[in-house]
Amino acid sequence: MEEKTGRPPVFSKFKFWHTIRNIMSNFTKNIIWSLVTLIVISLVFSSLIESGTTKPKEININELVAKINAGEVKTIVISGESIKVTLSDGTEAKSKKEAESGFTETLKNLAVDQAALQKVQLEIEEPSGWQFWAGILIPTLLPVIFIGAIFWLMFRQARTGVNQAFNFGRSGVRLSNLAKEKITFNDVAGCKEAKEELMEVVEFLKSPKKFLELGARIPRGVLLVGMPGTGKTLLARAVAGEANVPFFNISASEFVEMFVGVGASRTRDAFAVAKRAAPAILFVDEIDAVGRQRGAGMGGGNDEREQTLNQILVELDGFDRDTKIIVLAATNRPDILDPALLRPGRFDRRVVIDMPDIKDREEILKIHVRGKPLSPKVDLKKIAVRTPGFSGADLANLTNESAILAARKNQKIIEQEDLYSSIEKVILGPERKNRIISVKEKEITAYHEGGHALVAASLKDSDPVHKVSIVSRGTAGGYTMKLPLEEQHLRTKTQFLNDLAVMLAGMIAEKVQFNDISTGASSDLKEASALARKMITKYGMSEVLGPLTFGKTDELIFLGREISSEKNYSEKVAEKIDEEVKNFITRSYETAKKIIVSNKKALASVAKALIERETLEQEDFYSIIKPFKIKPVSV
Repeated sequence: MEEKTGRPPVFSKFKFWHTIRNIMSNFTKNIIWSLVTLIVISLVFSSLIESGTTKPKEININELVAKINAGEVKTIVISGESIKVTLSDGTEAKSKKEAESGFTETLKNLAVDQAALQKVQLEIEEPSGWQFWAGILIPTLLPVIFIGAIFWLMFRQARTGVNQAFNFGRSGVRLSNLAKEKITFNDVAGCKEAKEELMEVVEFLKSPKKFLELGARIPRGVLLVGMPGTGKTLLARAVAGEANVPFFNISASEFVEMFVGVGASRTRDAFAVAKRAAPAILFVDEIDAVGRQRGAGMGGGNDEREQTLNQILVELDGFDRDTKIIVLAATNRPDILDPALLRPGRFDRRVVIDMPDIKDREEILKIHVRGKPLSPKVDLKKIAVRTPGFSGADLANLTNESAILAARKNQKIIEQEDLYSSIEKVILGPERKNRIISVKEKEITAYHEGGHALVAASLKDSDPVHKVSIVSRGTAGGYTMKLPLEEQHLRTKTQFLNDLAVMLAGMIAEKVQFNDISTGASSDLKEASALARKMITKYGMSEVLGPLTFGKTDELIFLGREISSEKNYSEKVAEKIDEEVKNFITRSYETAKKIIVSNKKALASVAKALIERETLEQEDFYSIIKPFKIKPVSV
């Protein structure tokens, strides 16, 4: 029977005991803090009372007899062995008597004047019950309590160690509190195809009967594949939120310990916990930590990772036809997973989560700006245009950085410029405006970045320039931001050659203007060389070598990493590859040099504006080059 809320009773039991445990833990902490607070307050008040009152003078019995005989004593109060004396001038004193003898007998033995003693007012106070018992019990019980506390702490520590030993094979799987942080598909922007695939899982968890009546076998495992930050964990939580079932999550690395057999034990425990709460979802993050292909690592068949993987395979095979457990797993390296893990009956359904396109990025931004005060002028579509290749996590980081930047400026709302600056901070790093550079270096950087921007604006198939800056960010002395007008999944040889020309344009601009080159082009040269080699060896774009790829395509996996690639071509072909790389670089170099030499005045105008303003947005840059009859792609 289910509760009115729709949650299974096992889920309610988990929640109930979890709540009771939290209440007891908080109660114990509150008691301890209350006792400590009371002790501190008592000590403070007692010290204040003692400092605020004058202590009576302490005298002996002989002095007391002398004062009685002299008629200086007004009253005497006897309380047990203590004697409080009030003198004629109003001052107070105190003394002590013997415990066994009476006070008057003691005075007679010391030859007190009876006539003077009769003038003194004598009072006897009986000690209170709590003082009597406190005087007896405290000296007796305090050492016993102290020794007992020491033994209790020792036994508690030993018991904790024993419990840890018994719990060593427990999985430590965590149950998410869906009541507090319930996530549905409405909280996940984009990923339309992935959500459609996962809706079948939701339908099974909600209404398994209609599938089972038709003889359908529900997939036991679903593998979420995607780049880091694309929302694999978020989608898994959304499935549990949509189906309203318990969501147990654990990282695959938590299965593996230095002790052999612990991983298998924890795997059994994790699946057992999920089965007790069925229908439920068990989410294993980073499954590649234990699911790597067997035999590719070290340790043979007794390797702890392989033992854990074997246990996962056994658990997946142990599901009955009507078991209402779905195992979701996430990875960004499906290529290194063991084939036995991906066969039908185990993780037989693979859901690919792509990087968001421009429309998805805009929707993701709308979710992440909730609760953030935005200026009415903010256009999230422009932000989406400037963030190709950003994942959902990158966009969340972007909006957070913009809020931090606005707060540092003491603004009440987030402006469009804050979001633009955050894009550059996420890509390149924070601004380094305080970096001291000479006038000469600033001029070289201005011509270098101006060369990049000028060549990019002059080439027909190049991406349009969005921003040019000589403000240092991260390790870059300056940067030119050029982004495509639309999402591109394919690139042509012409586009690659244009990219090479833009990369080399900075060094060419330095050489044309100063007849010298600097180290500022080192990163550009590295990227250009790598791109040219890929065009030949990977994309088959060389007319001399033909439509062939070079280098072994199969990865050599060692402990889950590619550490080498086998050369499947001769030394003669290697020489031709090197020659073709040089030819591609030379062709692009000549293209960029021709543009810069024929537009030296435009380059000088852009560099001058950069020296004065340090940063040029797209509109500013286009207005500078427009008089020189250079028409960019987007204009």
